[in-house]
Amino acid sequence: MKKRAPRNRTLTCTEAEMELLSTDLLRLTKPVSPESLVNRILNQDLDQALPLLPSCFVDLLILDPPYNLTKNYNGHVFRSREAAEYTAWFGRILSLLLPLLRPRASLYVCSDWQTSSLVFSVLDEHLHVRNRITWEREKGRGAKTNWKNNTEDIWFCTVADDYCFNVHDVMLKRRVIAPYRSDDGNPKDWGESQNGKYRLTHPSNLWSDITIPFWSMPENTDHPTQKPEKLIAKLVLASSNPGDFVFDPFLGSGTTAVVARKLNRRFCGIELDREYCCWAVKRLRQAETDTSIQGYADGVFWERNSLNDQKSCKVPRGSRGKTLELFNV
Repeated sequence: MKKRAPRNRTLTCTEAEMELLSTDLLRLTKPVSPESLVNRILNQDLDQALPLLPSCFVDLLILDPPYNLTKNYNGHVFRSREAAEYTAWFGRILSLLLPLLRPRASLYVCSDWQTSSLVFSVLDEHLHVRNRITWEREKGRGAKTNWKNNTEDIWFCTVADDYCFNVHDVMLKRRVIAPYRSDDGNPKDWGESQNGKYRLTHPSNLWSDITIPFWSMPENTDHPTQKPEKLIAKLVLASSNPGDFVFDPFLGSGTTAVVARKLNRRFCGIELDREYCCWAVKRLRQAETDTSIQGYADGVFWERNSLNDQKSCKVPRGSRGKTLELFNV
């Protein structure tokens, strides 16, 4: 086991913990009903599990497949491929997933800049592609002969034109640069607290408010491509309702399952690596008593994951002239 600094909060599991946590894992040997998958993690190969899953049970599919890069996932190495070969691989995976989706389901697909164009052609053939989200992944080393690769994409797709999108559940709280006032002198669409002036804004497809998990954050694990809880929370809140079924077939260290539990959604995930599964189970048990998501408080996403600015602030809700509850963190 790695030797870590005293304040390092990275989640790990001892061998004894893994033996205990493994008892929560599921492995399919025959077709199952949706009820048997609720809040479960499947520890097995995707090709073995997907044909045994029920049809039409997923409200929100979050798909974070290996990008077209050579990457070691705890001994399971995914190797980069020629573009056509990767596109064919992704297309085969998607063909197995599409029958699982309900008529109003949404799908988000994560990718880097090189993989993005490869998955788009497949998605555009089978689904309604609604948008491409680009988010700033500020963690990582620079390059001496190229621009630093600092962003990733998320493709937003739906099965049909009738779909769920809860825009007011994913509002962003930003500092006001130009604090305009109405004729009577009152703030216009912004509020003020002891920490500054803020307004709520509608979410765009460019996200610069995400912090990658690092060693001092309790959600951090040693998974090489772990997604932040805050990022997944935006997808879950926007494109599902409480009680909906969220499915992640490349679960990794469990972020989608953890966020779904914290936000009162049902979930199921598939992950090949046993240790990653155990990290996910351990995180899920912690989420039973700690439902906080760093950077998200009182129904609002903050510009950065800092609690210092999350103080009382009354903000008008746009043209409706209503106000939000005081934000007390």
